[in-house]
This record gives sequence, C-alpha cells and structure tokens, in this order.
Amino acid sequence: MPTVKSRREQYSEETRTALLDAATRRFAEHGFAGTSLEDVASDIRATRGAVYHHFANKTALFQAVFERLEEEAVRQIAEAAGAHSDPWAAALTAQEKFLDQCCDPVYGRIVWQQAPIALGWERWNECEEKYGYGLVEEFVGELMAAGGLPEMPLEAASRVLFHVLGAAGMALAAAPEADKARVRAEYGEVIGHIIAGLRVSAEDTAQSRR
Repeated sequence: MPTVKSRREQYSEETRTALLDAATRRFAEHGFAGTSLEDVASDIRATRGAVYHHFANKTALFQAVFERLEEEAVRQIAEAAGAHSDPWAAALTAQEKFLDQCCDPVYGRIVWQQAPIALGWERWNECEEKYGYGLVEEFVGELMAAGGLPEMPLEAASRVLFHVLGAAGMALAAAPEADKARVRAEYGEVIGHIIAGLRVSAEDTAQSRR
C-alpha cells in the first residue's frame, strides 16, 4: 500500500520545492556570488533556519538546483529521442533538444556559467560526466550496434562528441540573447557535419558484413 505522507512531511517537501524555485531564480539572475541564503529565504517568507533544515550551506543549495535542472534536461532529451525507433533519428533529435535546452537562459546561466564557479571545476566536471557523458555514450553505442557508426573505441568516440557538445553549451550560454539563434544554427551545422562524417552508409554496412 502507498505510504500516506503526514502534513508535516508534505509541508517540508513543499518548502524544499519553494526554496529550489526561489534559488533557481536568484542564481540565474544574480549568480552564485550575488545570492545569499537570506535572499532565498526572504523570497518565500521563510527563515534562514528553514533553509538550513534542507541544505547544509549555499553550495549544497546550488548543487540541488543544478541537479534538478540537469535531471529535467536529461529527461526531456531522452523522452524526445525515445519517440524514434531509428537510432539516427533518435540521436539527431537528442542533439537538437540539447541545443534548445542550452538556449534557455536559466539553464545556460546556471549549468554552464555559474556551476564551475559554485561547485569548483573538478566537481562540476564530475556532475557533467554523471548527467551528460552517459547519455552520449548510450547514443554512440546504439549507433555502433546498429551499424550506423564504424566500430571504434566507444569511450574515445563518446568523449570527443561529449566535449564537442560541451563547447556548444558554453557558447550558447555566453551568447547574447539576440545572437543565440545564429550561434545555435552555427553549432548545429558544425556538429551535424562532424557526425555525418562518421556515419556509415547502408552500402558500407552491407559490404562490411559480407
């Protein structure tokens, strides 16, 4: 039987969600350094103690915001790609969804610009590995298995594409709003050429299996 949550538990969860929402807005607008726990608490009319009840410090609050954004991004990318049975269509859809996500000012500001500052470069890289690299490796592995990519070292191929996508993410986050569409189109074109250059044609696949 499902567990029925008490009012206290429900209130605690609602408070945590409200804190994350307020912190997301603050970090996106003012950055990590320009945001205090008092600001976040004040936004939802809570006490500083309420923040500490859920998060040990500002860095922990930022990481929770960061992880929520990344988890939602991965969910949306996987969902969009999952609508296609063809591995190439799925991979290209995932690429487009990723670029769209990086154009979002909140996601771009927090994930690509503020996270290396707030979490430190090493920790940020670990988080990007957790949320981004595994997804890229999954798509590359599926394309190899389907014969759409030539057989090559999976990790090396995945890391190259992972870092290419990362460069696009950084560029889109840094681009002024008026330039985002152009920058997105340029990176989309270049990434498309890189992937197309690796692609194995149906004829090549048939010959390799003879």
